[in-house]
Amino acid sequence: MRKNLGVGLALISVLLLGATAVSYTKYRKSQADYAKATADQESMRQRYDRAVGEIVTIQDSLNAIALGGEKAQGDVELQEPPTIHDQVLSRINTLKSSIARTKERIEELDARLKHSGLRIAGLQKMIAGLRQSASEKEERIAELSTQVGTLRTRVTGLSFEIQGQQEALAKTQQELADKQRELATIYYAMGTKKELTQSGVVQPKGGVLGVGQSLKLSGMFEEASFSPLNTDQESVIRIPTKKVQVLSAQPPSSYSLQTVGKDMVELHILDRTEFRKVKHLVILKA
Repeated sequence: MRKNLGVGLALISVLLLGATAVSYTKYRKSQADYAKATADQESMRQRYDRAVGEIVTIQDSLNAIALGGEKAQGDVELQEPPTIHDQVLSRINTLKSSIARTKERIEELDARLKHSGLRIAGLQKMIAGLRQSASEKEERIAELSTQVGTLRTRVTGLSFEIQGQQEALAKTQQELADKQRELATIYYAMGTKKELTQSGVVQPKGGVLGVGQSLKLSGMFEEASFSPLNTDQESVIRIPTKKVQVLSAQPPSSYSLQTVGKDMVELHILDRTEFRKVKHLVILKA
């Protein structure tokens, strides 16, 4: 009886030891599983934090891509071309490059998340938002490119129109200048009675046998016998003689004769408008 009781106790002890060993093993395994789960959770949290941080960085880059007059942050500074059109095209190309780089970063981030198995709805939603923001800016840049092309065409047309107006204005100004020069220019001839008669500028009238003759303008003025004078630029004619007489019909009040030396007389134009109403000036030297 006692022997059987001892054997039973021994068996119970073995069973208890076995149960304890199994429980301990399960406990150790549970600890390992818990540690692994904790490590996996920490690793996932870190990947999540990195992903969120990168998403924020990409979003900042998108926000920094200004479609107005400000320069995009982080872009390579380009030397501005000489023309406004080239400056605008350079700016648009820079924005295009920024958008392309941003889209590449978005796709790289999405691929890394898929590869790591980190599929969180919030992250996917943020990535989708980044794609949409990038697409919207890309569409806006395309619109700007179209507007630049349209404006370029309009500017070209306006340039031709302005050029035509400038040419017409220059032509009109030249015509006015020519007309003014024509109005301001008179033609004068000077000489002795013999010289003026031989050139046909004057002809003797009246008298008997050459005595008592007077000189009258013939009205037959040869261009070679006269010299031009622009009265807007010059108002004095120097006449190398002691005494002169104006034979043409310029108003006497429009000029004056002044002796300035032993054998020199000057004709001073006092009233240009009145003086040049008679286009041909004939001066007789005594």
